[in-house]
Order: sequence, then C-alpha cells, then structure tokens
Amino acid sequence: MSPTLTGAAHRSVRFVTWVRAWRAGLAPYDQVADGIADGEEQLVADLPGAWRDVPLTEALPALSKLHPDAVRLVLPAPGDPAGLPGPGPLSEAALAAGEGVIAGDIGLVPTLRSHTSGSGDTFHTVTWRVYPMPPDPLRPPVMTPAEAEAELSETLAATTTTLTRLDVAQWRPELASALAGLRKPGNGTDLPPGYDPRCRRLYARARVLEGVLELAAGSAPGGSVNAYEAQQREEALRPLTAACRRAVLAACNAPLS
Repeated sequence: MSPTLTGAAHRSVRFVTWVRAWRAGLAPYDQVADGIADGEEQLVADLPGAWRDVPLTEALPALSKLHPDAVRLVLPAPGDPAGLPGPGPLSEAALAAGEGVIAGDIGLVPTLRSHTSGSGDTFHTVTWRVYPMPPDPLRPPVMTPAEAEAELSETLAATTTTLTRLDVAQWRPELASALAGLRKPGNGTDLPPGYDPRCRRLYARARVLEGVLELAAGSAPGGSVNAYEAQQREEALRPLTAACRRAVLAACNAPLS
C-alpha cells in the first residue's frame, strides 16, 4: 500500500508552506527556519556555491528571490508521480522518499539520519539534499482545493462504506472514534499565515485522515484478519490514501491570500 503522509512527509509540507508564506511577505524571515525544523536539527547538502553541508538558516537566503508559486510540494508514490518534474535524480530521490520540494530551478529531498550518543540517547538529523531540476521540467496539473475537497469527501464516503462492510471496526474498535473525528471541524493551525480557510480545513481534514489510514492499515490484534481480508482492506484504502495525498498537495500549493 502507498505510504500515508506521516513522519518525514510533513517535513516537506512545513518547508513548502513556510517558505511560500515568507516569499509572499506573510511570515517574517526569522520565523521560517524554526517553522520548518520544528525542533529538529536540519542541514542542507549540495547547495550550489557551498562546499559543505550548511545549516538550514544559511541555506534559506538562496531562496530569497523566488515567487511563492515557484515553491511547491511533491508527494509521489509508485504509479502516481504527484507533481514530479520528469525523469532524473530529483524525481528518483523524491519517489524513494515519498516527498520532496520544488524551489525554482532546484529540488530538495529530506533524509533522516539517527545518532546515538555515548549516554545511549538517540537523536536525529534531517539533511535536505539539493538536486538540479531536469531539462524542460514537466509541470503536471494540480487540483484546486475545491476539487480536492470534493474528491476527498466522495472517496471517504465510499471507503467508509467498504470498511463497514469488511467489519474492520470489529478488530480495530478505535477506528470508529477516529472516523468520528473527521466530522469535527479542524482549524488547520499547522499551516503558517496566508492560507485561506478552505485550505486550512482541507489540510486539517487530511491530517486526521492519516490517523484513520494508519489504524485501518495496521495489523489486527491477535492476527484475526486473514490474507484475503487484508488484501480487501488494502484495496479499499488505496483510493483514500491517494485522495488524501492530493488534498494535501492542493492545500499546500494553493495561491496565498
């Protein structure tokens, strides 16, 4: 099954939304690095003109002349390029990671490296590796937030019906409360300034859906689901996973107000 938008994928979301808000004049520069890093140590590798990995704060000025619309999120999955610019190392790296950032004539893909200190504590470093855009890059069409919201609602209704028929809640009772959470309004406070209420609502709904997808895709307690049932469940979830990914793309790449 395609990966849900958890973990590293949100690093690209934060990168794109904060840089776009900054370039639109809606977020101050001194908040951008902290908004992207969210408490993590973050470096940038292979930045043009730099001979070493540099801290994120030293790399951001390279993006200071970009128009907000030149910064966009990609969330590719096998069989769904989801905004990739065409064949090349950038697309290969983004597809392997399930995420990436397009920023003018470069792309950035994050990797996570774990470290263990002498005292046994584990910590992480995120490295954004820079790739050149391919010649004559593709610019695939992206759904508008309105289109993505309609698709997400339709797909969610169909998936919920299928999961109910499969009686997923019998072996995963917490799924019922997660589905109920989708009916509660979200404020989308994870997005920086500049995103309109529809984008915030769409993004917040997609975030809640991630939890639903993780629960529904997880192994049944005690192994009470056989291989056939697991395959049916995966087939039911695949369209919703794709719709969720497109919703996040539409929300994060939408023009800022």
